[in-house]
Amino acid sequence: MRLLPTLLFTLATPAFAATPDEVTQHYADLALAGYQDSLTTAQTLQQAVAALIATPSDAALQTARDAWKAARVPYQQTEAFRFGNPIVDDWEGRVNSWPLDEGLIDYISADYGNEENALATLNIIATPTFTLSGTQIDASTITPDLISGTLHEADGIEANVASGYHAIEFLLWGQDLNGTNPGAGNRPFTDFATGDACTNGNCDRRAAYLQSATDLLVADLAEMVDNWDADGPARTAVTADPQAGVLAMLTGMGSLSYGELAGERIKLGLMLNDPEEEHDCFSDNTHNSHFYDGVGIRNVYLGTYTRTDGSTLAGPALADLVAAADPAVDAQLKAELEASVAALRAVKDAGDAGRTFDTLIAPGNAEGETLIMAAVNALVTQTASIDRAVTALGLSKVDFEGSDSLDSPEAVFQ
Repeated sequence: MRLLPTLLFTLATPAFAATPDEVTQHYADLALAGYQDSLTTAQTLQQAVAALIATPSDAALQTARDAWKAARVPYQQTEAFRFGNPIVDDWEGRVNSWPLDEGLIDYISADYGNEENALATLNIIATPTFTLSGTQIDASTITPDLISGTLHEADGIEANVASGYHAIEFLLWGQDLNGTNPGAGNRPFTDFATGDACTNGNCDRRAAYLQSATDLLVADLAEMVDNWDADGPARTAVTADPQAGVLAMLTGMGSLSYGELAGERIKLGLMLNDPEEEHDCFSDNTHNSHFYDGVGIRNVYLGTYTRTDGSTLAGPALADLVAAADPAVDAQLKAELEASVAALRAVKDAGDAGRTFDTLIAPGNAEGETLIMAAVNALVTQTASIDRAVTALGLSKVDFEGSDSLDSPEAVFQ
């Protein structure tokens, strides 16, 4: 549940280099750059998918997988623009929803299912017609409109994720059937082959779904770029009232840091020892996604972003406002942001070395628990200082996103 703050406060502008207006304008520039890079990398993925479909091969599949992983780097850094910005919140479920009942899309292992979701084993790729809420659906042609308008969150069930990064991820990797043992999904390239070379049937429809889902992702990201461009509604929402914009920045930082990343994406999987709770569960790329979420939180506070071309965007920052209001809070939060990124990097380094997130959460993996809880604790700690920054700036109290896997915010932020 996302709780939006009531904007009943006055932010006085002290005499210092950066003003709230300048900070929110630069914040919008950071968002625009992040979504532009997300769009560009998704377009590269789109080209790789088209090449895979045109000439399926191991090499073409690997290129598409690499392009998917590269696309996650800028996108994950944009997640810090969620929670405080309703335009982003209303849109985000189309591109990054998880976990998903992947049997809605394609073939799965015989022992997989979800008794609470009648569509969990639909396999639309093998099913050209089906009934949804008493209505016969013609799915003979798989299109972006079918995916977004009919399949995504069908029957109002959030696990019916039909679009976005994770649907594409499933189609590129297939199910990861290794549990908490090493190894990601291992879909063969022949799942996209033609004629007798096709494996697991319906290769033409599988290719159509992959292409349509990728085209849809590109279109959705282009929409968000427009939202943050000059005079776009997301930009206007945070810059027209700089006081509200500053609070949106802190709300996004705190909610991603605490309930979403520390709680739902990291600690919950450890508590349950369940790889199904892993964010990038088909590709075993979770360690990277978590790391870049942490970097994105730091980006917002420091007003910096390293673009995919290697250039750096920097400007008036939230840190400038906090430093002017309470230098001690600013210094503490900066140190804690560095500590959380370092802790997440330790998890990333383990994943890059083959000790991926799903293996770290295995029962009895003491090293994994130590690494993961260090990241969780660092994120919780910094969120308390984000809350202090809200107070230092004289803003109204923020209800950060919570998680059942963590202590209540009231017990942490006092």
